[in-house]
Amino acid sequence: MNASLFDYIKSGSLYALPHHAISRVVYKLTRIKSPLVTPAIKLFSKAFKVDLNEAVFTDPAHYKTFNEFFTRAINPELRPIADSALVSPVDGTVSQSGRIKAGRIFQAKGQDYTVRELLACDGATAEVFDEGQFATIYLSPRDYHRMHMPLKGELLEQVHVPGRLFSVAPHTVKTVSRIFARNERVIARFQTEYGQMIMVLVGAINVAAIETVWDGLVTPPKGKQVGRKQYDAGQVVLEKGEEMGRFNMGSTVVLLMESSDPALSEALKEGLTLRMGQAIS
Repeated sequence: MNASLFDYIKSGSLYALPHHAISRVVYKLTRIKSPLVTPAIKLFSKAFKVDLNEAVFTDPAHYKTFNEFFTRAINPELRPIADSALVSPVDGTVSQSGRIKAGRIFQAKGQDYTVRELLACDGATAEVFDEGQFATIYLSPRDYHRMHMPLKGELLEQVHVPGRLFSVAPHTVKTVSRIFARNERVIARFQTEYGQMIMVLVGAINVAAIETVWDGLVTPPKGKQVGRKQYDAGQVVLEKGEEMGRFNMGSTVVLLMESSDPALSEALKEGLTLRMGQAIS
């Protein structure tokens, strides 16, 4: 879909904003315990059409802070894990998917970016994915915000890459060049039965924190240097469908697969709504 003039106007206004300052304020506000939390949750749920009936705890009054509500657990019976090679790691909407071509990933019409800049890695690591495949999935404010494993994997490395915090709403993806390789992100690289798999957890404005289950809160603080953590064989092994992290406010996940087999489903077209655990291969 082509970007409109209005898309460019909305995106252009973001450049001058103090992304990290705004997001750190949101971080503090969403962790305040207050009598206003329950009314805020009800108002947010109505505005964004959040279906609290899917949550483990359906009563807004159960949540002591807004962040507890935002990172709420989902009823596992409503998210069965499909008997397929790959399943969706999140609830969200497909932004793009397909083959990685000569080390480049398609973002939007007329725009792409390289695996190497996305992963902030050396050429050898990037080359592993040169002929692989990818799926980019956007999590809106109404979605479930925990990320799960699309298949069983053994953690090799976690990387934190500082960067901007542009919104990752559809209008900015269409208009801000290389947005996923510019925004702050947490990268988790796994070994799987199909070769290496990477989940890139992309930050965005108001995304006040990104967590992984093995390392807890990764950001904030923002930091100024790329941070890398290596993991020994067998140190962290996660099963298909197991939780691997969460966003505190919404954002995007970019899934990279080294191999083109099993192939991502041809049904993964722009705008397709996914549910965690749904078959994507």
